[in-house]
This record gives sequence, C-alpha cells and structure tokens, in this order.
Amino acid sequence: MEKISQLVARLFLGQIFLFSGIFKISGYDGTQGYMDAMGVPGMLLPLVIVLEVGGGLAIIAGWQTKLVSIALAAFTVVAAAIFHNNFSDQMQMIMFMKNIAIAGGFILLVVYGAGGYSLDSRRSKS
Repeated sequence: MEKISQLVARLFLGQIFLFSGIFKISGYDGTQGYMDAMGVPGMLLPLVIVLEVGGGLAIIAGWQTKLVSIALAAFTVVAAAIFHNNFSDQMQMIMFMKNIAIAGGFILLVVYGAGGYSLDSRRSKS
C-alpha cells in the first residue's frame, strides 16, 4: 500500500505542473503578457514551460525526484510570492496557500524520496 500511495502522491503533484505547462504552450501570448504585466520578463516563459512539463513528468515517473522536487518547491514558492501576493483578495490568498501546500508536498519528496514504484527505485536496485 505504501508504494501505491507514494505513486499516487507523485501523480497528484506532477500532473498540476504537466498540465499547467501544456496550457501555457496553448495560451503562450496571453501567459507571456501576464508575466510581463506582473514584472516577470515574458522571455522566461520557455524556461517555465520546460520546468513545468519536464518537472511534472519527472515527478510522475519518479526520476531524479529529490533534485526536481527542490527545483519545483522553490519555483512554486517564488510563483506564490510574485503572482499571488494580494492578500486582500481572498482568491489570491487561497492560491498563495495552495502553492505553499504544494511546496510542502515537494519537501516531503525531498526527505523521503520517490518510493518503490519509481525510476529512482529501479536505478538504486541496479
């Protein structure tokens, strides 16, 4: 049961980044404009997409989980601070707290690793 719950946890954490990155591709101009409006250079969008899609897939597969989890936790906290810092808006406060909770999940992956059903586990057995 432990291995399956770890896989499900990685799937839940990874899918939000995978789909977010894919949606950014389909809405590229709008996302780039939003980033620029928030003071983040829109030219960074390709890096964000690579991090989200690649990082999401890596977490789901359990590949380089600890390293990718550190990167995605940091990215998520920075995104919360930049894009969800209007605490007088209840929705923005909720989005901020959601990002912090996601970062907490990644910290658990850093500490405990990907679990049994992962590429990391297969590599360590070889």
